Amino acid sequence: MKLFYWSPFLTNIATVDAVINSINSLKKYGKKNEYRPFIIDSSGEWQEKLDRTSGIDIIKLYNKNYYKFLPKGSFLKSRLSQMIIFILNFNVLRKLLLKERPDFLIAHLVVSLPLVLFFLFKFKTKLVIRISGTPKLNKLRRFFWTLFSKNVHIVTCPTQSTLQKLDNLKIFPKEKLKLLYDPILKVKFINIKKREKIENKFMNTDYILSIGRLTKQKNFILLVNAFKEIIKEYPKKKLLILGEGDERKKLEKLIEDLSLTDSVFLEGYKTNIFNYLNNCECYISSSLYEDPGFSLIESGFLNKSVIAADSNTGPSEILNNSKNGFLFKNNDKLSLVDQYLKFKKLNIEDVLKKKINLKKFSKNFSVFKHFKNFEKILSN
Repeated sequence: MKLFYWSPFLTNIATVDAVINSINSLKKYGKKNEYRPFIIDSSGEWQEKLDRTSGIDIIKLYNKNYYKFLPKGSFLKSRLSQMIIFILNFNVLRKLLLKERPDFLIAHLVVSLPLVLFFLFKFKTKLVIRISGTPKLNKLRRFFWTLFSKNVHIVTCPTQSTLQKLDNLKIFPKEKLKLLYDPILKVKFINIKKREKIENKFMNTDYILSIGRLTKQKNFILLVNAFKEIIKEYPKKKLLILGEGDERKKLEKLIEDLSLTDSVFLEGYKTNIFNYLNNCECYISSSLYEDPGFSLIESGFLNKSVIAADSNTGPSEILNNSKNGFLFKNNDKLSLVDQYLKFKKLNIEDVLKKKINLKKFSKNFSVFKHFKNFEKILSN
């Protein structure tokens, strides 16, 4: 069975790991030569990940790598880059599908191009749309998605809440919607990486951790403002934020304005986050929305308490009405502070119970579990 993965990206996002882990799950757990997965490289983005794609076949759709020249950063720049990818890959992707005739095209990002192609042309290939994050569908997008939906074979959703939202929108027939948890947890890999030393300046430091791109969605401005209140109760506490993004300067200014330069640290993108997770007091997600929220799952697997915004998306489902952690009102500073203080004052037994519940739930996101569920979807 030949599978092509279409997943153009502009920055370091969790979907990259999901694609790589999904392919490796097919190669590792599938019967010999049963699955032949390929990554389609739209602009040169996957050349940036060659150190992580060893053993995976990559098909280039371009003669000259132009990934580095694509506009990146703001919402408008991202939209412009997506338009460029759409236009430059329209004909070459069409020709590739007609020539190679893969059994499945699994589209993760910039799904507009596969949707349009499968609407306009007939292929032997079956189109699988992977919802990566909560879809934002205005009236126009909803109209086009509904129009193109008849040519989609399956839509896989990362959480039950997203599946339910799509079902309510009536864009796709219910039988086409399938729950498929992301392949987040590579157990052996995590257990090795968590033992690596963190930077010396944070050794023996009592810190809260948060991870993600420095964007509006991650809402780190709220987290920094809330932390200003937290250190009034716990003055020795530190906050570490791992990730890069277009809001770095804004966050740096906020940290300086709040006199938090000795307490809040923007540590940039890290190739290994598990050692930082393993040494933190707790993990806080301030995101306005996540679906599902990779770092929440990884934190739960590493037996860490998680505090997250109740956004009616991934974190709300993962923390299960605060049975698996601590939910605060979305975009509410005082509620975040209140939940942190609740976490600090809760008895050890109740904190441990939440950790156990979260770890049990996190196991749904193992690479092996993903393979077993994905195999069932592909065989239908």
